Amino acid sequence: MKYAFNANEKSSSRAYGSALRISKKNSIIVCRAINRMNLGRGKRLLQDLIKQKRDIKGKYYTKTAREILELLESAERNAEFKGLDTSNLVIHASAHKGFTFRRPRSLKRSGERRKIANIQIVLSH
Repeated sequence: MKYAFNANEKSSSRAYGSALRISKKNSIIVCRAINRMNLGRGKRLLQDLIKQKRDIKGKYYTKTAREILELLESAERNAEFKGLDTSNLVIHASAHKGFTFRRPRSLKRSGERRKIANIQIVLSH
């Protein structure tokens, strides 16, 4: 799979979330906010968004922050498994459009469109 950010395999760890039930627009905003942040600062920002202590442009994005925090913790565990020092890792996050599907409805009525996002997270030095 091609990643948006290519880093050295030995000094980085990756996590990929496919078909997440979050808005692409919201996930792009949150990914831009944590991009190029230290791992500790990025996790703290996402936790504060979930607890609604801090906001981004007047919104909290709790559902998006919860999903991205889960992916970030997965990438952190991958880095620990590789033996990397997690205190000086930098986040590179990107969000991309997933597929769109329609929620089925009764006869002669069109259903709601549900959108899905794919998120890539790379932790590197």
